[in-house]
Amino acid sequence: MIETSGRLLRLLALLQSPRDWTGAELADRLRVSGRTVRNDVERLRALGYPVNATRGSTGGYRLGAGAQLPPLLLDDEEAVAVAVSLRTAAGGTVTGIEETAERALTKLEQVLPSRLRRRVNALQSYTVPVPRDVPAPRVSAEILTVLTAACRDHERLRFDYLDHGGGGSVREVEPYRLVNWGSRWYLVAWDVDRADWRTFRVDRLTPRVPTGPRFTARDLPEDVVDRVRRGVSSAAWRYRAKVIVHAPATVVAERISAAVGTVEARDEDTAVLHTGSDTVAGMAVHLGLLGLGFTVVEPPELVEHVKVLAERYRDAVG
Repeated sequence: MIETSGRLLRLLALLQSPRDWTGAELADRLRVSGRTVRNDVERLRALGYPVNATRGSTGGYRLGAGAQLPPLLLDDEEAVAVAVSLRTAAGGTVTGIEETAERALTKLEQVLPSRLRRRVNALQSYTVPVPRDVPAPRVSAEILTVLTAACRDHERLRFDYLDHGGGGSVREVEPYRLVNWGSRWYLVAWDVDRADWRTFRVDRLTPRVPTGPRFTARDLPEDVVDRVRRGVSSAAWRYRAKVIVHAPATVVAERISAAVGTVEARDEDTAVLHTGSDTVAGMAVHLGLLGLGFTVVEPPELVEHVKVLAERYRDAVG
């Protein structure tokens, strides 16, 4: 019986991989006969695991989705990855899932072997998050669910929206994608009234339900992706900066994340960096970390702040 149970666990682990397994392959892996494989598959089905089977030369077995969630088998790395992800979700930017993530994490940690529990606890105990200058905006899991369902079903959305200045408006859009960029969520949609692509901060919108009629999906232009990337990074900034960096654009681009800014070649030896932040102090710190010479063009607040820092550093070594 113990041998049979162990074999069933090994069979279940194989079937959970994203591929089809022929009976011969499973028999070879488990070192049993094809008849034993078929019997073991029936045992798993009796336990509630939906094992799908297809016939033919390309057919095989695969674990499908059932009405209930059966126990899952995770290897060491998968278990640690799930635990870390749950810990991150418990303190992330999506509201309404913190308690659920904590419950799931508690259940997982209770069954983790001691060697894995030590790894997970070490990650938790010796990892210190860097405080943000401005608290990250939070969005609800319910709103994300509404938006993704509208994207999937190609249904129009109407929502109340607050712009960067606090002004309100009602927007009607054809939703296409949700983008998680850094600590913020964005909706990429076709604005019906403006007849153009737009990007909306999810934490600033309140959907009006039910959703609208279905629409015929448009092709998402490739250049929209780059436009969204630039718009997403700049729309959230309180201060926007233009900085000339004294290094080739390829060198600067290697040190700048797309979420932080965009880089344009000025000539062979210099590049223009468009970046921003909620504080000029934050921008000054990041520019200093580039390890490259630079000249601030705008905004005036950053120019003055860098001058103050230059004098302060000069006095520190004088």
